[in-house]
Amino acid sequence: MALGAVAHDRSELVLACRQLIEHRPSSGPLVWLAARMLTGSDPGSEGWDAAEMIERDKTDRELTHALPGDTGVVVIGGGELVSRALLARGDIEVFVADTVGDGNGLVHRLDIADRLAVDVPLAGIGQAVLQSDLVVLETGALGPESAICNIGSLQAAAVANAAGIPIWLVAGVGRCLPQRMWEPLRDMVITDEPWEDLHEVVPIDLITSVIGPGGPIPGPEAKFRTDCPVVPELFK
Repeated sequence: MALGAVAHDRSELVLACRQLIEHRPSSGPLVWLAARMLTGSDPGSEGWDAAEMIERDKTDRELTHALPGDTGVVVIGGGELVSRALLARGDIEVFVADTVGDGNGLVHRLDIADRLAVDVPLAGIGQAVLQSDLVVLETGALGPESAICNIGSLQAAAVANAAGIPIWLVAGVGRCLPQRMWEPLRDMVITDEPWEDLHEVVPIDLITSVIGPGGPIPGPEAKFRTDCPVVPELFK
């Protein structure tokens, strides 16, 4: 709605899009929506269409169906799509590491729903991974070779990879970006002191499968899912 108010004026739309992205630089869907509006013949209609596609995203349902039963899963924080999927399953033990402040909420919701949930301290991420059967990470923006995830995700993925434990990456609608759109977004999220950041970059080489609205695919194939136009002026 905010972008629709300035959709008739391209210069105002570009400025509004830049401001929103600067406010939420880890959001691939926001970049995807803005890029579609700026390249569409009718920016207003394009924005509403993109927003509707995000609302109708089936990724959480695909993850719900793909999760194996009677298994232990490690998650980093309470990602939107991952949380929905886990709440829909009652046969999974969830190890939640709260690295960005949203994990406790997920543990609380799982407890209320009578689900098995363990609140994992940050220092225990590695051990939690070794006690689990699967690591599920959620990305805000996925590029051809790596993904932006909550801090702590790289540690979990590295331990799981060394132990031969599968690592799934959840990437919903609008989160798969081409390199020229993903790189400037990454540069906005990752600072010169990455240990202080809320997000970090996880190489796609560590990922076993990527779960999207079309279901699971091998990690290296995720780059072919991108449908975001390239609009460099969003980051100038």
